Amino acid sequence: MTTPLPMTVPDPALPARVRIHEVGPRDGLQNESAVVPVETKAEFVRRLAGAGLTTVEATSFVHPKWVPQLADAERLFPMVRDLAGVRLPVLVPNDRGLDRALSLGAREVAVFASATESFAKANLNRTVDEALAMFEPVVTRAVEHGLRVRGYVSMCFGDPWEGAVPVGQVAGVCRRLAEMGCDELSLGDTIGVATPGHVAALLTALNDAGVPTARLAVHFHDTYGQALSNTLAALRHGVSVVDASAGGLGGCPYARSATGNLATEDLVWMLDGLGIETGVDLGRLTATSVWMAEQLGRPSPSRTVRALSHKE
Repeated sequence: MTTPLPMTVPDPALPARVRIHEVGPRDGLQNESAVVPVETKAEFVRRLAGAGLTTVEATSFVHPKWVPQLADAERLFPMVRDLAGVRLPVLVPNDRGLDRALSLGAREVAVFASATESFAKANLNRTVDEALAMFEPVVTRAVEHGLRVRGYVSMCFGDPWEGAVPVGQVAGVCRRLAEMGCDELSLGDTIGVATPGHVAALLTALNDAGVPTARLAVHFHDTYGQALSNTLAALRHGVSVVDASAGGLGGCPYARSATGNLATEDLVWMLDGLGIETGVDLGRLTATSVWMAEQLGRPSPSRTVRALSHKE
């Protein structure tokens, strides 16, 4: 039996190519109850790159006390940093994190902001304004060193403490990050409550606030089964960078209602069917997620992984 593939029906209204920002090694593994061996993490990154993913978020230079699963960042990054043709961004929470990343030769970094006061307090123990003030010198110094900087914005669509988040509030935070010097802004649906109309409204509000679509990425969680439909809404608006996690790994340690990220395989299946180029070999990617699920001792939550790896 041959491996099934979706029928390709291109839509000229959508981007011709999408760059997938793979977050599995960082956002996916940071939530694991057990610490994954650094050698396994490095192999995971290498296999993802071998499947054709050109952006793989490797790790986070956060204090080990807060995210012990990523305490091996200094060991991991040198094991993968020389992968040819692969961008390896890392998360840096503050100046100390940036120092650590720079010392190891990182060329891309990310900061993690919040659109809401409640999550800023839970995640960073700061107000939104205080967090942005903390990030500004980090972003400035990273840019001075020639690094690309991504700004994550969490709780863009809903917050477990505050409910629905006004689009103008999100646009304001995003604009401030863009003005600091962030090259790209990733809009996080941290608890997975977004719907396509909400996505379109936020993207329009961002454009109206002076943030162009070309600087935007989307990061959806599949809590209510909306991640793919929300992604399609973003594509229709012209977004061409989509975050996803191999095998659907991950969530958010500071938001208990946040379930897994959009699975990279589910995303690639949809994009392949739309005739959108990604450069990703779905078969090799699926095999990678099956292998990683074996290392974690549980099946992948990705529907596409389960369908393609099913043995008759």
